[in-house]
Amino acid sequence: MTTSSGSRSFAGRRAALLTLARVIVQGRKPGSPTLGDRARVLPRMVGGALSGRSGVLTRGRLGLLILAVAYLVSPVDLVPEAVTSLFGLVDDGVVALWLGGALLVETQRFLEWERDGRPRIVDGELVG
Repeated sequence: MTTSSGSRSFAGRRAALLTLARVIVQGRKPGSPTLGDRARVLPRMVGGALSGRSGVLTRGRLGLLILAVAYLVSPVDLVPEAVTSLFGLVDDGVVALWLGGALLVETQRFLEWERDGRPRIVDGELVG
């Protein structure tokens, strides 16, 4: 029997997968930024978020991205693989999937913001 929190967790993972798939498909269209373009924009995007000049990436969202990276590279894991084997790998996979999707979305938004150079609404606030 599935609990309501279990179904919410599945729905969240499903939404993350769908978002990631959509961004990957859109990224393959002509004129879309390559993974190299996205990698080169990361220092500017992080610098803009830290200085408050970025019209897209907030410090809070940057903090979540950094926490996800720390979780993945940390030798201390909330669900150790040695104890739970497969489930221990699944939690890392979910975090990695979220992080990949979030980076694709945020770099796309940042590149659009740089290209357009106009204010945008982010989280209900006018920025840019």
